[in-house]
Amino acid sequence: MTPGTSANFACSSRKQHNSYQMDDKKQEFLFGKENYKFLLIGLAVIVLGFVLMAGGGSDDPKVFNPEIFNFRRIRLAPTVVLIGFGIVIFSIFKKPLK
Repeated sequence: MTPGTSANFACSSRKQHNSYQMDDKKQEFLFGKENYKFLLIGLAVIVLGFVLMAGGGSDDPKVFNPEIFNFRRIRLAPTVVLIGFGIVIFSIFKKPLK
């Protein structure tokens, strides 16, 4: 037996013991099921807002298209995106049900 071997054995057995303790615990998610539902809904609302914001450009760069300044792209779409961010923030701060 070389010097320091018993110390290495003791250290490795402690690591094994700690890994057994971690295996005994039930692994839990950070958020509850309802939180993840709200998170996905919020992300879908954000994507919807960006889809509403898209388009309105002109095929010819020399021709101006006033459609880029309509109600849907200037007011509705940014509001929908902000509502989506609000839902995501709510899903993060909501306490999971136990």
